Amino acid sequence: MTDALKRLSDEGVAIWLDDLSRKRITSGNLAELIDQQHVVGVTTNPTIFQKAISQGDGYDQQLSDLAARKVTVEEAIRMITTADVRDAADILRPVFDATDGQDGRVSIEVDPRLAHDTKATVAEARQLAWLVDRPNTLIKIPATEAGLPAIAETIGNGISVNVTLIFSLERYRKVMDAFLTGLEKARERGLDLSEIHSVASFFVSRVDTEIDRRIDEMGTDEAKALRGKAGVANARLAYQAYEEVFSSDRWDALENAGANKQRPLWASTGVKDKAYKDTMYVEELVAPNTVNTMPEATLEATDDHGEIRGDAIRGTYEQARADLDALEKIGISYDEVVQVLEDEGVEKFEGSWNDLLKSTEAELQRLAPAEG
Repeated sequence: MTDALKRLSDEGVAIWLDDLSRKRITSGNLAELIDQQHVVGVTTNPTIFQKAISQGDGYDQQLSDLAARKVTVEEAIRMITTADVRDAADILRPVFDATDGQDGRVSIEVDPRLAHDTKATVAEARQLAWLVDRPNTLIKIPATEAGLPAIAETIGNGISVNVTLIFSLERYRKVMDAFLTGLEKARERGLDLSEIHSVASFFVSRVDTEIDRRIDEMGTDEAKALRGKAGVANARLAYQAYEEVFSSDRWDALENAGANKQRPLWASTGVKDKAYKDTMYVEELVAPNTVNTMPEATLEATDDHGEIRGDAIRGTYEQARADLDALEKIGISYDEVVQVLEDEGVEKFEGSWNDLLKSTEAELQRLAPAEG
């Protein structure tokens, strides 16, 4: 365990790994990261699984069995991905037990093609929770308009949720409202609120990528001075919103009934612009009761040269608001940017899912037993 990662953890930031593969599980690498690098959770998404299944031969035995059974490609994907999540959940179970269910979590996403279908998303969330069958699973539901009532209903069913693809402050407030509504439903149904957990995945680097692209097109010195400021400012203002919502009377009533806060999770924390320090989205977003899910490269960079200087969020809200206001003044519309990012986010995961379908189908055909 390194000083930077330990300091980060001591500041109240849960370190989660944004990656999973069968090789990572079977080689002992995941257990090693938990033991040595303070990793206390894992997130997955369709892109991660597509990459894992299309590389190497770690899935050949299971794919061969599935091919022999002539299952559909959709069923094959569900069998493969839930097996990985189940195994990772078992590896993380001691962390789950030690933190009273707060960490030791593994996330698995509903089919992204259902992002605009509330009923199908709720049904898929129930199915995934049943298939993985581990208490330390989080079902990922995108924060689309159709996703919001699905989040409330899934939480209301007692299923823990990782809300994903949050880009805007307004949508984040709606996500927290859906979470509270879900807890109220669960309470009405007589469920144990203390067993329901949730994180809200607020995306960071993609905001800078989109806004910096627009800044570079403008090319003025005034615009260039704002490069690389939006992602962190946006996330910091999200934490301000979190503090407001979770100090309200509505929340107090739920907390008194045993509920756990929905933690902000910083997602998309890999730095995409080489002009910025590769640990920027870790160092600048340190605050209590948050999660930072990192690609392995970001985890290693933080381990190697991260500078954790304590709480980096509280006390910065005025400056963060000024940074976002300055972008509006030069003609970059926040509302337009966050909508573009949400649309692109859903499209990217759908694209990865379709690639996953194609590559899995090709593997099933390659490993299918000869006729006769």
